[in-house]
Amino acid sequence: MKKISIIKKLTSRITVIGYCLLVIGLTSCQDMFEPADENTRSENALIEESEYAHGLLIYAYDRLPDVRETQTDIATDDAVINTSSTYRTMALGTWQSNNNPMTRWDDCKDGIQYVNKFLTKVENVKWAPSDPSKQQMFIDRLKGEALGLRAIFYYLLLQAHGGYTNEGELLGVPLLTAPEDGSSDYNQARASFADCVRQIFADCDQAADLLPLTYGDISKSEEIPSKYPDAIVSGYNSVFGDKAKNLFCGAAAKAVKAQAALLAASPAFRDKSGVSSEEAANICAAALDDINWEIDPEGNIWYKSSKVDAGSSEMREIVWRYDRGDMNTTQEKKNFPPSMYGSGQVNPSQNLVDAFPMANGYPISAEGSGYDAKDPYTNRDPRLSHYIVFNGAKINKNYAEIVTGLYPNSKPESVDNLENQSTSTRTGYYMLKLLRPDVDAKSSAQIPKYHLYPRIRYTEIFLAYAEAANDAWGPKENHGHQMSAYDVIKAIRERGGLPADDPYLEECANDNTGAKMTELIRNERRIELCFENKRFWDMRRWKLALDEPVKGMKIEKIDATQGAMPDNLTYNIFKVEDRVFDNSYQHYGPVPRGELLKWSNLKQNKGWD
Repeated sequence: MKKISIIKKLTSRITVIGYCLLVIGLTSCQDMFEPADENTRSENALIEESEYAHGLLIYAYDRLPDVRETQTDIATDDAVINTSSTYRTMALGTWQSNNNPMTRWDDCKDGIQYVNKFLTKVENVKWAPSDPSKQQMFIDRLKGEALGLRAIFYYLLLQAHGGYTNEGELLGVPLLTAPEDGSSDYNQARASFADCVRQIFADCDQAADLLPLTYGDISKSEEIPSKYPDAIVSGYNSVFGDKAKNLFCGAAAKAVKAQAALLAASPAFRDKSGVSSEEAANICAAALDDINWEIDPEGNIWYKSSKVDAGSSEMREIVWRYDRGDMNTTQEKKNFPPSMYGSGQVNPSQNLVDAFPMANGYPISAEGSGYDAKDPYTNRDPRLSHYIVFNGAKINKNYAEIVTGLYPNSKPESVDNLENQSTSTRTGYYMLKLLRPDVDAKSSAQIPKYHLYPRIRYTEIFLAYAEAANDAWGPKENHGHQMSAYDVIKAIRERGGLPADDPYLEECANDNTGAKMTELIRNERRIELCFENKRFWDMRRWKLALDEPVKGMKIEKIDATQGAMPDNLTYNIFKVEDRVFDNSYQHYGPVPRGELLKWSNLKQNKGWD
């Protein structure tokens, strides 16, 4: 076997596993799979030294993608970026099987290998040899984490690389549940998409059985699960208590299963995935049963909730998140407007702004909405002002209103004007979601704040249920669950500030074709999950047009008089950037060309070379 080093510096991404023992023994593939050479450690060390074995799981965590910032949205019709980016160049027509910023192949396959190796050892490692009850709890937790991580890796691989071949087969990726070694046959064919999905489901189910729904200290022995009859409170807390928070948990296992089910039941895959919309809806419902279908009233603005500073773990919105880390101004420096000492990097599109309805719930294009193209930001859905900075918005009381129009000509306000400088907006908008408005990014007087970045939010699972349930049963049928698709969308829109009396929702729900409700659910998902790296994958699984040009808003003053914010403004929509995708095949991502050159049994998805 060719000796390949697997040692990489542990990055900040694994601060989520601060409870892990980070001082691990250094090894290589040869050490893991073959007899030890002189002066190297034997594989038996994995059994005798728990820190060494735990390192495999740490490396698996480290292969999860770090998506705390807006990345893939800039390759869609939702946003552009004012700096260089591989996602931007991809969206401009460079997406190829050997040039794919969206690839998950290497990291996820590495993660699966670490998990599979760990699973062969976890039950024999001496985690707590002097305490049999704690030993079993460690085995259960660590095995559950590993199975959950494997499910995520396969889900991400299907999302990025699953697709139809020239022969009409719907394929996933090579399906491996045992570690590869020097004697393995690496020339593995892609398993069917359906088989990969069933493996994800099985791993999620087993992980959910092994793990607590959430981690946290208990105070009474009665709270210890009956499967650990000899455990004591302190022992339980040392394994499943507060220190384990942000590790993969039972709630995450159910949520990942829901994500995979929705993907499989989507228009791009449902014909041959083996998963119906009804099954997907039931799987999503099982995840929501655990929170009694309660929607967090601050779930749409979790990133600026007071609970972030308080360090509260009771934020119902978050299923699983990254570690909070230290107070910082990183995101704000990147994305605040330049007048607030930011670089204005991610610029929301006019396309996305137009997706926000009016305050009465009607789309801006609907008759009776009250939309005024000469006053486009008045009486709009309150979520617009939470997520997007538009002309005249005020973010922080210490700074002036943000002027994105082509006026005034004097600094400091003019630096925020459309395309005024390299850090100014290209669309007439700045991103606000994910940012803390109370941060001050000024270098001489910074005011940093804590930030929370979810890996999975319950709003996503509610929306997944609504989508699947509507497809399966229609808007108002719940098939024994606590809510229907209609109920979910009504609750989410009310939370966002739309009226309880929502005539447009009623109109959509009563449309016999079902098309209006489907469009509304998709639009709510677009709004609620904007800038969270969901739009690209959603457009592909819905088989929507990927080549919609990105639009912006040019605001000009009719006369040349300078001064206060004027009323005599003109609003003109213009094209900012093309999106160069081929809708005939690019709803399915490619298998990396290098892998096809190495392994003859791999098949490429249709349309890719």
